[in-house]
Amino acid sequence: MNNKYSISVLMSVYNSETTIEKSITSIINQSYKNFEFLIMDDFSNDNTFSICKNLEDNYEKIKVYRNDTNLGLTKSLNKLIRLSEGQFIARQDADDFSHKKRFEMQLNYISKKNLDGCTTRARVVQTNKLIPGLSFYLPQSLLLKFKNPFIHGSLLIKKKSLLTVNCYDEKFYYAQDYKLMSDLLKAKSKISILNQPLYDLNMNNNISTNFYDKQKYYADCVRKNTTPIEVR
Repeated sequence: MNNKYSISVLMSVYNSETTIEKSITSIINQSYKNFEFLIMDDFSNDNTFSICKNLEDNYEKIKVYRNDTNLGLTKSLNKLIRLSEGQFIARQDADDFSHKKRFEMQLNYISKKNLDGCTTRARVVQTNKLIPGLSFYLPQSLLLKFKNPFIHGSLLIKKKSLLTVNCYDEKFYYAQDYKLMSDLLKAKSKISILNQPLYDLNMNNNISTNFYDKQKYYADCVRKNTTPIEVR
């Protein structure tokens, strides 16, 4: 199948009116230009959707969709994958920012190393901390037994690799990135981390204890290879 675009950039967004325009602009300004940008508004109740629609009017690469109810990140991303026309799938989170040469450098790295996909290292906006830190130098297959070393928002991967594992597991409302990377490595996909901080990561200090508890529960299910009981 001939792909219309080299990359389909996927963003699911919910109530991110303070960061969404800067995040989208960081993709529009990429040095690599052969991409489409698919945005799913997950039934926001602030100005997020109108900001996205205004940007869609100004940039032909952007296509904005809206869920009729809040579905969560996992199902929203799977919907966007089905709509995508690119050979590669790239992720971008609505409160983070990509460096201008992110796609260019990732594509070169994937080609040079004969990979199926890669993520990059990231800088935490609030602290300038580099992540992953020292754990970057450990085998990723070993790290995945304990935690997810991959920065989900910086992922660039061949679409066919995602389809091989049936995309995101919709039983995982949280920790869907951890489950995906675990599934990909079990399927023998070749994934690596580019040793360049090409992604600025916003760490939200206002996230509730309840959210962390749910995230931990789903992550534990990945580590134990068990099916979660739905917790939302």
